[in-house]
Amino acid sequence: MNCKLKRLLLIALTIFALTPSARAEDFSAKEVVLEHIKDSHEWHVWGEGENSIVIPLPVIVSSSTGWHVFCSSRFEHHASADGLRHVKADAPADIQGLALATEGDNAGKIVENGEPVLDLSITKTVAVMFINVALLLCCILLSARWYKKRKASDPAPGGFVGFVEMMVMYVVDDIIKPGVGKGYEKYVPYLLTCFFFIFTCNVMGLIPFPPGSGNVTGNIAVTFFLALCTFIIVQFSGNKHYWKDIFWPDVPTWLKAPIPTIPVIEFVGIFTKPFALMIRLFANMMAGHAIAVAITCIIFLVAAQSVAVQTSMSALSIIMSIFMMCLECLVCFIQAMVFTMLSAVFIGLARVEPAHE
Repeated sequence: MNCKLKRLLLIALTIFALTPSARAEDFSAKEVVLEHIKDSHEWHVWGEGENSIVIPLPVIVSSSTGWHVFCSSRFEHHASADGLRHVKADAPADIQGLALATEGDNAGKIVENGEPVLDLSITKTVAVMFINVALLLCCILLSARWYKKRKASDPAPGGFVGFVEMMVMYVVDDIIKPGVGKGYEKYVPYLLTCFFFIFTCNVMGLIPFPPGSGNVTGNIAVTFFLALCTFIIVQFSGNKHYWKDIFWPDVPTWLKAPIPTIPVIEFVGIFTKPFALMIRLFANMMAGHAIAVAITCIIFLVAAQSVAVQTSMSALSIIMSIFMMCLECLVCFIQAMVFTMLSAVFIGLARVEPAHE
């Protein structure tokens, strides 16, 4: 009897393991990945649907009725048939014409009568960036406060202050100084700011809950501004030799007159360098976040499969997610270092003197 019972239990477990789970729900990995890497007017924390937990953010827009400041919780939770999240009925009358588009060309934008309005809202990316800047300022100012109370002859600091000093000395001695060359000191503040800002944003983006989870450096607007700052500094740092090599380089005359072939190529190179800075940081960080989230989604994608498949794939997903997170920690540092190093090199190339001088 016991032997028969064991056989029945074994058969039941086998059938259960090979039967698709009835509790599985529809899951869109694409929506989850896009939700993580794109900007939004609210900060999603947990859950789905009506039971989701979100942090509403300030909305600052200019419409046909003037400027309006209100909370993103004023929008309906679900989109209507026209793909818009309209303002709730109990909202003030002057903002009733506004809506948040969820699909189409204006997806993620606030519109009025189907047309985008001037939007200066504090979105998720902006909110996370403010938090990262505040955290970075606290870390730097606390370290600076320690040095104000010490003398140059005192022992080297330890702990967190020692870590900050190590990072600063590494960036200055191994990245900024070799890249910029003579007179590097006046560029140290900007380049250190670039490194620590990018590094902080990258690391905070790995945290899957507030105040992290923001894809700041995976937003092309942020990388565009950083590249633009480097572009402006490079152009204002350029000496006469730098501009001579662009508009009248040392090449055969037929390559620069009457058709300015080489000068045109050199002039285009002025803009391709910051463009490469912008795209490199944006693409690497966005791809890293997307891959990490996509691997985690494997757990939910196999939820409709048998228990055996679900268990094995979930274990594989967890292992791969841990590996990707460790790799992302390294990428966070490398991308900050590469951006700072290339910016220093571009500045150094603009200040280089000819060999005979």
